[in-house]
Amino acid sequence: MAHKTGLSRRQALFSAAALPVAALAAPRAAMSKAAKQGASIPVFNRFTLGDFEVTSLLAATRAVPDPHMIFGLNASDEDFAAVSAAAHIPTDVAQFFFTPTLVNTGEELVLFDTGLDPEAMIAALDAAGHSPDQIDTVVITHMHPDHIGGLADDIGPTFENARYVTGAAEHNFWSAAGNELFDAKVKPLNDRFTFLDDGGAVAGGISAMAAHGHTPGHMAYMIESAGKGLVLIADTANHYVWSLAYPDWEVKFDADKAMAAASRRKVLGMIAADGLPFIGYHMPFPATGYVEANGDGFRYVPSSYQLML
Repeated sequence: MAHKTGLSRRQALFSAAALPVAALAAPRAAMSKAAKQGASIPVFNRFTLGDFEVTSLLAATRAVPDPHMIFGLNASDEDFAAVSAAAHIPTDVAQFFFTPTLVNTGEELVLFDTGLDPEAMIAALDAAGHSPDQIDTVVITHMHPDHIGGLADDIGPTFENARYVTGAAEHNFWSAAGNELFDAKVKPLNDRFTFLDDGGAVAGGISAMAAHGHTPGHMAYMIESAGKGLVLIADTANHYVWSLAYPDWEVKFDADKAMAAASRRKVLGMIAADGLPFIGYHMPFPATGYVEANGDGFRYVPSSYQLML
């Protein structure tokens, strides 16, 4: 009788299993190690809101040490540490994000805030497929450096074809303040500005919401299209835990700390009650999320896929 000389499939598997580990690993040992690529950070996030298109832009991000010197000034070290530990974030450093937002209404391309400098702002726009000359309207929520820094450089305005919009009370305050950056970046554009009060319209579907306190005339903005709504809170809350979750915690950069806390409660309370998404200028990128009432404060719920649907 003839005998089969080949190994069965089962025998072959057992034979391979019996090989020394070193023999199996030998081919991989000869391969080069892959170079580390470094951390990746998305630079824009685009979604539709009714008939509008909304794009959050990461104009900058950086690590900032000693966050308790900025947030929770009226909170004890023990409370600050406990709240941070519960949120799994360190107390010795925080990651800051700077997030201008584009709203394309189909009729206008509206940019909210301009980052720290023109170069970074232009790079953020370019990454999202836009250029400065396409911007029809620039809305300044308030006049802090990280919001007006990208308006102009030594050559001239960054957004040469745009009109400009800001709160009347905000502009009046900084006009009299003798602020060097405001005088350099904003004053040369004064004749191209439109000034709003609470409820004023930027364009169809975009209206101002008073949220004073961070600065004297700080504004949030309601975006509405085809039955969908979104709130741009700007700097109403500057951190998703140390400001949003604890609205009465004082923030170093709030000009009127009591008024800023009241604005946080008003705006965040409205967002929570109405179930609206929001974009926060300093929220973790892509800066979109929801707010839930949580005891005497609020809880930040980052968006997942809701805005994709």
